Amino acid sequence: MEQKAMPKIALGAWAWGNDGTFGGSLTADDLRPVFDAGMKAGLNLWDTAYAYGMGTSEKMLGEFLKDYPRESYLISDKFTPQCADPDAENAVTALYETSAKLLGIDEMDIYWIHNPVGAPEWTRKLIPLAKSGKIGRIGLSNHNLAEIREAAAILEAEGLKISAIQNHYSLLNRSSETSGILDYCRENGITFFSYMVLEQGALSGKYDTKHPFPADSDRGAVYNPMLPRLEKLNACLKEIADAHGAAPAQVPVAWAIAKGTLPIIGVTKVYQVEDAAKAAALELTDGEIARMEQLAGQMQLDVIRYWEKEMK
Repeated sequence: MEQKAMPKIALGAWAWGNDGTFGGSLTADDLRPVFDAGMKAGLNLWDTAYAYGMGTSEKMLGEFLKDYPRESYLISDKFTPQCADPDAENAVTALYETSAKLLGIDEMDIYWIHNPVGAPEWTRKLIPLAKSGKIGRIGLSNHNLAEIREAAAILEAEGLKISAIQNHYSLLNRSSETSGILDYCRENGITFFSYMVLEQGALSGKYDTKHPFPADSDRGAVYNPMLPRLEKLNACLKEIADAHGAAPAQVPVAWAIAKGTLPIIGVTKVYQVEDAAKAAALELTDGEIARMEQLAGQMQLDVIRYWEKEMK
């Protein structure tokens, strides 16, 4: 499969799975304007997974893709080990085919091993699919450097390579940087995708102690206790945003781009797409980047989620 050029930002459909993480329930009528806005803005790389609502996100996205020619968009999808069919001859191929059918496509521009549980086995089982030409780029998500090197060796023996790494990376979680993963990606021509750059909204400027996350939401349980300590950092983000005539949510995204990564921004509203598009054009100064990183480092907040690990 021919590799298409990628935009500076990917748009994420995690919340489209309606699994309760973000609260509420989203319909096609809610999300179609969001998808159309992304395509209009040139943000045509869509990130999803069968695990996002057990096919709900993929099915929703697939409905919208029908209205666009295949060459006009890129799809990033994932094999999640926890969703593997134990009875399948090759669980990777089986889940890929399920996802492709839900999306209404035959090829994936990027296909990821979603996490490292049983990773060597799944890396090997990905090989026939990769050699079939149905995958443009092979990706690994939530892998540490040792696991990345292990997978790279397995693939290299078959004439294949890793093209993408996707980890939680934000001002509050830079472990993929300090562990050497970003350097490894640069040295090997691998695109690093950063997810949760906005910490699910905690760094968006939308939430503070007076305006917390919904108390009954997963985000509320995790981030509401952190909001008092985040006030100084969020004030800094707003000050930098004001200096650029931007919105606070654009600043952490622009930071992630300046660090050489490709952010995945979850979108459920049109304004979030518009913010993402503006963030792609926002250029921060070295001084602004250093200031944000210094403040964030002082927070010493643990934002590693239950499905993740600190990259060491």
